[in-house]
Amino acid sequence: MTDHPAQSPSVPASGPSADGVAPVSDLHELRDIIRRFSGERDWLRFHTSKNLVMALSVEVAELMEHFQWLPTGAMHELDDAAREGIRHEMADVLVYLIQLADHTGVDLRSAVLEKMELNRRKYPVELARGNARKYDVLAASAAADATGGDAGQAR
Repeated sequence: MTDHPAQSPSVPASGPSADGVAPVSDLHELRDIIRRFSGERDWLRFHTSKNLVMALSVEVAELMEHFQWLPTGAMHELDDAAREGIRHEMADVLVYLIQLADHTGVDLRSAVLEKMELNRRKYPVELARGNARKYDVLAASAAADATGGDAGQAR
């Protein structure tokens, strides 16, 4: 059986409640529900990092299927059955992501906050606003603009 690292609930940005107790985050609540569900079925032994990331990939592909062949994937192109399927596949993706984070000891909230800070640095508002280019092209374009060159031209 795979050991799952215990993760203590983190205090949200708003801080502890009036009684001094940190509320459990939604992700931790979901993690506990998923752990219980898998444990009751004796499935935790199958939850290796490899298996979880492969299952996550499969669920993402199943989510993609709902949008395949649609002109744009806009909500008006989907019927109620497709919307329900999308909702269920999104839930499957989140379940496997939470399980993978639990198995590997990753605090998803902290990871997202860390990644958003990295993205803020890679995509400064003054360069990235309204621009879909990747950060390295944005940086090259900014450098070219500063020197009068042509770096970052469309390829």
